[in-house]
Amino acid sequence: MLKGQIAIVTGGERGIGKAIAQKFLGAGASVAIFGIDEALGKELSGENCRFFPVDVSDSAAVNAAVKQVIDAHGKVDILVNNAGITRDQLLMKMKEEEWDAVLNVNLKSCFNTCQAVIRPMIKARAGSIINMSSVVGLIGNAGQANYAASKAGMIGFAKALAREVAGRGIRVNCIAPGFIETPMTDKLSDKQKESILAMIPKGKMGQPEDIANAALFLASPLAEYITGQTLAVDGGFVM
Repeated sequence: MLKGQIAIVTGGERGIGKAIAQKFLGAGASVAIFGIDEALGKELSGENCRFFPVDVSDSAAVNAAVKQVIDAHGKVDILVNNAGITRDQLLMKMKEEEWDAVLNVNLKSCFNTCQAVIRPMIKARAGSIINMSSVVGLIGNAGQANYAASKAGMIGFAKALAREVAGRGIRVNCIAPGFIETPMTDKLSDKQKESILAMIPKGKMGQPEDIANAALFLASPLAEYITGQTLAVDGGFVM
């Protein structure tokens, strides 16, 4: 489905990003993983997969890594902005650095990566960009003002960019995962998990594979007429 395609996946060393990278590889793409955990990244490296140690909040680092990918392959067909962190705290107690860290990694990184790939995509008159938002960006969540702002910002960013580049053959969409079993949700207490499950019509948390399947669809020709959209993959949590 993605044979011959070149994909960049940020935060692709673990969790949802890893599942997406593996799904793309299985569909025939070559994948460049941008991340900060070199040990995990090197475990994934192999034929058609290369890890780049990149702080995605650093525009110079992103530009340098994208240049390496284009020098090696001549193009970038797919970009998945998946890198993300949390620094949860009630707003009245939140430190400025906790706000800045989340906005820089989750949202500024989208500006950095998209600006780095957009010219080559425009030149090729093709491309698919997928921003990994969250249901929290759709409905908010107490104690996550920074995270919710960053994830809602990714949606607005995608809609604006989609309007800019649709005529050049480039699609820009978002996925809003619900509660997925990852190292991030592993930090939740049993009581928190019980409360969350009670609000999910499907009655269970999702798997990284569920998000990877959605990403594969949006990256593929099957979604050729879809742009500027946000697909919630959440077991019915947000309706």
